[in-house]
Amino acid sequence: MGNGALDGAVIAVAGAGGPAGRAALLRLAEGGATVVGADNDPERLAEAVDAARYAHGGATVTGETVDLLDLDSTRAWADRTEKEFGRVDGVVHLVGGWRGSRTFTKTDLGDWELLEMLLIRTVQHTSLAFHEPLQRSDRGRYVLISAAGASRPTAGNAAYSAAKAAAEAWTLAMADYFRKAGGEQGPTSAAAILVVKALVHDAMRAERPNAKFAGFTDVRDLAEAVAGVWDKPAAEVNGNRLWLTEKP
Repeated sequence: MGNGALDGAVIAVAGAGGPAGRAALLRLAEGGATVVGADNDPERLAEAVDAARYAHGGATVTGETVDLLDLDSTRAWADRTEKEFGRVDGVVHLVGGWRGSRTFTKTDLGDWELLEMLLIRTVQHTSLAFHEPLQRSDRGRYVLISAAGASRPTAGNAAYSAAKAAAEAWTLAMADYFRKAGGEQGPTSAAAILVVKALVHDAMRAERPNAKFAGFTDVRDLAEAVAGVWDKPAAEVNGNRLWLTEKP
């Protein structure tokens, strides 16, 4: 533990209670980071935090229930994190959700309303709340997890793909902020997008033992890729889509 770019970093993880969040907490703690998780499910979050602490004795892993759909609450979370730990070096955005339909014409616009909140509004709030602390960091990273469907949407995934595409555009605008703030020296902080087809974890495999999950990314491999964003210079990852699946 603690022998790389993550050593001593303070990283906030949004959506920390889900399978991908749990894997991220484990990997970031392993790298020596102080990890501050947030989720809207306190029980699920507590389990994820306890698992990371147990796996990596001595690691600082905390969690709190935050309403990421409320900008003021999200900003308060960012302020508390920086005040308590003295810095913020990263935000990993793992808030997810999916809705789809059998055909394009069967799309339920109610699905869009839900996905707009989960996949776009939470990105807006976390990025706006943390952008200044990340810019103050010497290794600030904002990491969005996106889906290949944002670049090549299918008829039954119109709402989901459009929401993911909007979240990507918002993140790329943040990357432009970091680029401009860096001036001629180049950015010291970065906003990057990790692109997957879909995610898979052990519980999914247990429920569907005969499924192949072709092209899916295991949440542990995703966590490894998240950690790897800190191993690369800011200029190399800022504003880029880093593909963990085949490009469409």
